[in-house]
Amino acid sequence: MGRVLHTLPEGNSVWGVTSLRNLVYVLRNKTSQQISVYDTDFYLFQRHINVPQLDVMADMTACARNKCLYIAGHVDIHRVALSDEVVTKWPVHDEPYGLSVTNAHTILVTCYGVGKIKEFTTRGQQLRDFKVSQCMASLWHTIQLSSSELIMCYGCTADRLGFHSVCLVAPDCNIVKAFGGARGSGAQQMYTPMHLAVDRNGFVFVADCNNCRVLLLSPELTYVCEVASREQLKGEPQRLYLDDDRRRLYVALRTGQVVIVIIVQQNLGSE
Repeated sequence: MGRVLHTLPEGNSVWGVTSLRNLVYVLRNKTSQQISVYDTDFYLFQRHINVPQLDVMADMTACARNKCLYIAGHVDIHRVALSDEVVTKWPVHDEPYGLSVTNAHTILVTCYGVGKIKEFTTRGQQLRDFKVSQCMASLWHTIQLSSSELIMCYGCTADRLGFHSVCLVAPDCNIVKAFGGARGSGAQQMYTPMHLAVDRNGFVFVADCNNCRVLLLSPELTYVCEVASREQLKGEPQRLYLDDDRRRLYVALRTGQVVIVIIVQQNLGSE
């Protein structure tokens, strides 16, 4: 299902990867010049972007409409305007972890350990704050679908008896369906599903971190295949970004590498 096209070289730990306008942005754990920028044709380094006062980082996403990057810090969100690289920030009052942009171009912030998702405007005005079931407290990442339903992943490495699952959640926060269960390495199991990407047809890519693989699930949350295997990645995937137009999946590893995988389309509902 997936073929490795290129690997960005190992460096500081990667905490986010995204793309806009033929450029790839990689967030690395450094005290300055945290964002490395590459072109999408040959993956040649272009420049650095510095985000002042960003000492802890958890994720990064981009919004084409607002022409900016969003970065999850320790207790706040940093907004980088790509027109002039001016950085602003606002508090979350919880520990932000996963980030995604909604259909309305607002930003969803998944707060780890409290089972809470917060929605903000591009300037940091909070629109809503909602909690999910207590069993989903170890929530990592949330993405809004075109149907307004939410895809979420959760599972704690320290909880041997807990569930490691990807769930489809209705707007009222009730679980519609789920994939996974007790942690494991089988085709129907996961071990810390940490990050998600969803294509335009509703197929879900899952960074199955401690199994060192990326899974593909159908829109009905059934197992399809391994998009990227342990042998291909040679490391633990912790962040994903899907370039749906080019069918390229960017997989950020704990080793500091970013593996670019070409998605081979095989009866996935798209031509």
